[in-house]
Amino acid sequence: MHTMNKKFRSLILVAASLATLGFATLTSRAAVETYNIDPVHSTVGFKIRHFVSNVSGNFTKLSGKIVVDRDNLEKSSVTADIDIASVTTSNDARDKHLKSDAFFDAAKYPTARFISIAWKKTGENTFDITGDLTIRGVTKSVVLHTELLGFGPGMEGAQLSGWQATTTLNKADFGVTGPAVLGTALGNEVTITINVEADLKK
Repeated sequence: MHTMNKKFRSLILVAASLATLGFATLTSRAAVETYNIDPVHSTVGFKIRHFVSNVSGNFTKLSGKIVVDRDNLEKSSVTADIDIASVTTSNDARDKHLKSDAFFDAAKYPTARFISIAWKKTGENTFDITGDLTIRGVTKSVVLHTELLGFGPGMEGAQLSGWQATTTLNKADFGVTGPAVLGTALGNEVTITINVEADLKK
């Protein structure tokens, strides 16, 4: 009887250990979440010098996903696609010019893509996200200075994450130079501001 009780206690201990391990695994998996970028509530804004002033615009169609490790955000990743044809500067003629082969050549290169390589924590909720940005078939390494705005509930039971990122690009690095006739009318430095709302994938 004593031997049976001892074996029974051993079985209980093994079962408890397995249960604890299983719970730990589930908890670890739950800490890694995939959020889909909501194109309705996300934009990529830009600003560029024109002669002595600035002109701004937006790309209104942004898609992709953010894989978030809640236990260690530096292990997170993001992939995002920008629909070049969605560019708008509140001027139809200018928008058409930007989509032409003189600038983005949207017909040949319809998508710009960013793929993160590394996240570096720079503050309580801020990160430098280094990644490869491809525009017009040219890929360059860029750093997005990013702020996590928060996690929280949305409409109809949705779980959301919010992000804002900024960076500065040289448009000539990506072959987006424009026609020579513009001369020095346009600057090369472009300030980018990205606002993202993303939905937790169910």
